[in-house]
Amino acid sequence: MADTDNTFPPQHDTTPNFGGHGGVAPEVAAPTASFGIGNSATQTATADTKASTISDAKQTVKDGAGKFQQQAVDKVYALAGDGKAKAGSALDQVAQLLNDAAGQVDEKLGQQYGQYARSAADAVNSFSGSIKDKDVEELLDDARAFVAKSPAVAVGIAAALGFVVARVVQSGLEGHASDNAAA
Repeated sequence: MADTDNTFPPQHDTTPNFGGHGGVAPEVAAPTASFGIGNSATQTATADTKASTISDAKQTVKDGAGKFQQQAVDKVYALAGDGKAKAGSALDQVAQLLNDAAGQVDEKLGQQYGQYARSAADAVNSFSGSIKDKDVEELLDDARAFVAKSPAVAVGIAAALGFVVARVVQSGLEGHASDNAAA
C-alpha cells in the first residue's frame, strides 16, 4: 500500500501556485463579499425602531399618568371645596342652635348661663366664617401646622372623629336594617 497520510491539512503542499497567492486560487484568496453586512444594518435599524417605540410607549404612559394624577387632584380639591361649604353650613346651624338654646337657658337658669351659650355660639360662628373665607389650600396648610404643633391633640381629635363617624354609620345601618325589616 502507498504511504498516504490522511491528515488535514496535508503535510506537504500539493496545491498549484496561481499568481503568487501562496498556492491558493485568486477567487479564494481575496473574498470580497461579507455575509451579514446588509443584515446587520437591518438589525440595527430594527433595534432602533423598537427602542423608539418603547420610548414612545413609556412617554405615553407617563403623559397618561400625569393627566390622571391631575384629574385626581382636581377632583379631590372639588370634593374638599364641597366639604368646606357643607362644614361651614353645618357650623352655622350649630351656632344658630346655640343661640336658640341661650334664650331658653336665660329663662330657666338665668342670664349668666345664657351668656355662656351665646359666647359658644359666637365662637362657632367665627370659626364657620374663617372656614368659609379660606380656600382649601389655606385650610390644608392650617391643618398641617396644627398637626406639627400639637401631634397628640391631632391624633386625639382624629380618634374622636373616627369614633363619631363609626357611631353615625352604625346607627344609619341599624336604622336601614330596621326599615327593611318593617317593609
